[in-house]
Amino acid sequence: MAPQWARLYGRCAAATPFQSHSWLHSWWLSYGRPGRLRLLLVRSGGELLAAAPLMLVRRPLPALVPLGGAISDFGDVLVDDRDAGRGGPALAALTGALAEAARTALIDFREVRPGAAVERVYDTWHGPRHTLPDSLCLELPAVSMADLVARLPSNKAQRVRAKLRKLEALSVERRVAGPEEVEAALRRLLELHRLQWADRKVTTEHLRPRFQEHLVRAVGPMVRAGNAVVTEFLIGDEVVAVDLTLLSRSLAGGYLYGAHPGLRERRADVAVMLLDACAENAAQTGGGPPRVLSLLRGDEPYKHHWRPEPVVSRRLLLARRRTAPLLSAARCEAAARQRGKEVLHRWRERRQD
Repeated sequence: MAPQWARLYGRCAAATPFQSHSWLHSWWLSYGRPGRLRLLLVRSGGELLAAAPLMLVRRPLPALVPLGGAISDFGDVLVDDRDAGRGGPALAALTGALAEAARTALIDFREVRPGAAVERVYDTWHGPRHTLPDSLCLELPAVSMADLVARLPSNKAQRVRAKLRKLEALSVERRVAGPEEVEAALRRLLELHRLQWADRKVTTEHLRPRFQEHLVRAVGPMVRAGNAVVTEFLIGDEVVAVDLTLLSRSLAGGYLYGAHPGLRERRADVAVMLLDACAENAAQTGGGPPRVLSLLRGDEPYKHHWRPEPVVSRRLLLARRRTAPLLSAARCEAAARQRGKEVLHRWRERRQD
């Protein structure tokens, strides 16, 4: 399905890199479970016009969820941009297929970015439905580093310029890895990532072999298709950092990086170094609507230094009358989790006091 999927992906402006065929196919090979794949496809004249790549899960509730799992920052369907409006035939056919699937399982779309194609499905859904807030993402305009610095207050802008001069004084150079170099560069990225997080809390999935296999398998084709850029940072002949930026028509996002701990000893600001490269990769070419520079999921304090816009993704729950109890159970579970987080946060605050 790769050629047809790639053409549809190119005709869906809302698509993020996490809906590309390379990412989803590789993810399934590493994380999928036999018998659980559910692909809902809409074709006309042999051409793919809409697609919902889903997987059946049974816990905590029977549900159909997007492929990509927790390592993907956004979930969505694909709908051809030529299928304009809420009542387009491809959208109607896809919504009908999802409604049929919802007879036996809850449709649960996590991490839905504002403007996503699946929002059109939600808007035209006739059965029980509900939306919940999901992860916070932070976004910047896709402009040059100089323009990003110009958005800052003068004192902060001066500090950033000083950090850029420090990187220049250290003779940090950037090199974009070609498709044939991607595998080796990604393996260096993950090794540097392991070093930088040694003895600190880290996302354990990033250290597992299946994640490395997925990343290497997915990113090579994405680089060839223009959906990813792997950048190495060198001081002399030594690679001191590697960054992976994912690209689509709508956004550019710094997905993962690895940096040698020695950069801190040299007083190099890694965040500034990475954002400088990511801003260059995000520059829109060939016309079309402007991208945004997404800092992806997470509300880390360092991201707020750049005065980003907070954007909250949503969780869309869709059901039929017979599966409405599953929707209610999902709402209750989400409310309980949120309540637990609030209680834990207050307990930690009291301990600090």
